[in-house]
Amino acid sequence: MVIVALLVGGALYLYRTTLSLPGKALEAGREVLGELRSVAAAFRQGSFETSFRGYTTSLEGTSRLQFATLKQQETFDLRDRAAVFWGEIELPEIVVEATAPVEYTYFVDFAGEWSFELSDDTLQVLAPPIEHNEPAIDASRLDYRVRTSSLIRDEAPALEQLKASLGNLARRRARQQLPLVREVGRRELENFVRNWLVEAFGDGGDYAIEVRFADELKPKSPVLERLEERRD
Repeated sequence: MVIVALLVGGALYLYRTTLSLPGKALEAGREVLGELRSVAAAFRQGSFETSFRGYTTSLEGTSRLQFATLKQQETFDLRDRAAVFWGEIELPEIVVEATAPVEYTYFVDFAGEWSFELSDDTLQVLAPPIEHNEPAIDASRLDYRVRTSSLIRDEAPALEQLKASLGNLARRRARQQLPLVREVGRRELENFVRNWLVEAFGDGGDYAIEVRFADELKPKSPVLERLEERRD
């Protein structure tokens, strides 16, 4: 009787355990699926860019990634030419210049247009164009001087014109220095996106990152560049 009871009890235990296995396995599978977040799945679901924008808007209340600051001693010059007798006789040229430390800061705007493309194990990122803040001229160390003078001309108007145009000259110089900071910005953005992938997706560290900027796709024509300079 004891042996029969043990056999019956063992059979009942085995039966109940077998019935509970599918439920436990299903529950465990759901937990695994809930934790599994892949880059490819995010692309299929169309939530990748949405997730990125949601992440960037939570960055300490700022929508910019500032990646480079250039501090340079700059010299801006202005050449003043004039003529008399309806342009028939040219007067001597006056050259005035201003020298001062200038700080240029470059950034990418997270609120701009971003594009992501997944190709095999590489995430290709098209970022907004690089922008710059208003150049900061150190007025306390700003020095003006007349480099080329004339005995028959007054240099004061040329100096006043130079003072009025310093902001435009500094902005033009900031654009001219974009090639110096572009690769720095590319590396910083690649690191930023890579860190986000690792944090947001289980397989985020398996992907290489390639970053391009929107202004690299279609170079500006010389005519457009001259128009922008005139606008400044």
